[in-house]
Amino acid sequence: MRFSAATTAERFLPERLAARAYPFAQRLDAMLASANGNGQAGRMSLIAFSLRIINAVIAFASQVLLARYMGGFEYGIFVLVWVTVIILGNISCLGFHTSVIRFIPEYRAKNMFGELRGMVNASRIFVLFSSSAFMAAGWFGLWLFEAQIERYYILPFYLGLVCLPMIALGDQLQGIARANAWPLLALAPTYVLRPVLLLLFLFGIHLAGYEPDAENAVLAAILATWLTTIAQAIGMRVQRTEKITEPQRFRMSDWVAVSLPIFLVESIFFLQTNADVLMVGRYMQPTDVAIYYAAVKTLALVHFVYFAVKAGVAQRYATLIHAGDHAALARFVRQSVNWTFWPSLAMGLVVLALGKPILMLFGSEFTTAYPLLLLLVAAVVARACVGPAESLLTMSGQQNACAGIYAFMLALNVTLNMLLIPHFGLWGAAIATSIAMLCEALLLAVTVYRKLGLAMRASWPRASTKELEEW
Repeated sequence: MRFSAATTAERFLPERLAARAYPFAQRLDAMLASANGNGQAGRMSLIAFSLRIINAVIAFASQVLLARYMGGFEYGIFVLVWVTVIILGNISCLGFHTSVIRFIPEYRAKNMFGELRGMVNASRIFVLFSSSAFMAAGWFGLWLFEAQIERYYILPFYLGLVCLPMIALGDQLQGIARANAWPLLALAPTYVLRPVLLLLFLFGIHLAGYEPDAENAVLAAILATWLTTIAQAIGMRVQRTEKITEPQRFRMSDWVAVSLPIFLVESIFFLQTNADVLMVGRYMQPTDVAIYYAAVKTLALVHFVYFAVKAGVAQRYATLIHAGDHAALARFVRQSVNWTFWPSLAMGLVVLALGKPILMLFGSEFTTAYPLLLLLVAAVVARACVGPAESLLTMSGQQNACAGIYAFMLALNVTLNMLLIPHFGLWGAAIATSIAMLCEALLLAVTVYRKLGLAMRASWPRASTKELEEW
């Protein structure tokens, strides 16, 4: 038995509302039932969106519990350490976790199964070695600059770096799963299983009689990360159905040539996305980090729409580009931008309406972050107007142009934070981040239009007859 949105609307909604919702429900049913690429991308985006909602609830609840349990100071230490480790884990993949999304559909379309097998196996081994090197370099850096780092950060950072190899391998496995259109295996381990395990392990540490400090929270994160990645690897081995008998063929020069610019784009993107939290940690106290991060986690309720759509459309972008169907690509680009913007706008209004009560859950002092949400939500919604433009550039071979944009944006973001935070505190971080988001959206839209001739802009969601036939 298959779920039907149209039938559900008829059964559970009032008659007048059901009549209005019925055409949209039929369109959703058609998309979910479609066997073509747009239907697959739509299903993956919908599953990713659903998992992001679940993750938003779980992650938000876990952060509230951590803030309540640990107190603002210890929670702020844990936040800075964990955000830094997540960034380094993603960067240490050196772009291979995204390049597989481009190469696997290409190799499958061209029946290059030896290259496909080689890419999958080599990328996992490469990522394990590169992330281990990052971990060793991180430990050496901590030892070298220990005198310049606040004492309460030293041990948590040493412990946190233990997570790097498993975070990186998890990101690589996620990329392989996305390339194969396995959304549950791609997203559920990182966005559902890991935060749940972190809470369970922290609760176990508490029952064992240990203090609720940053060190113990990092230990819980280490256990959760390692178990999650191992479970994801086992799940993907079970999921794999096709048996490739061709001998492995390795094209490391081609893979590195594509992956390194992607590495620059992804690393700069992650640094830019989290630059405000890192810079607040650089100039202000852990309690201020905790308050600002509470606003960021509340803002994530809006941001997750963009990430969900990005997770679903990258593989479809690659397929349409390699097929050479520019008209179909243009239609799908318009759809993907609408999938990003309109839900982001709706979620932004919800967050603004409920922002203060949400922040109150962290503690009474966290409500001081509510005015920041007004500015940050507006910036996120404006960024959503151009959809996952950087994924389109990356999948179309324009990763160098994308890397240049993000390098400029990172420099701008960090410079603005350095100038504004010492004078305006948390408001300085929010202003710097908002300006950077607006500039990023403008530059990405202009670059996509100049390089690919495609308009990345939101429009009123209205499907044409041709699009309905494709669905």
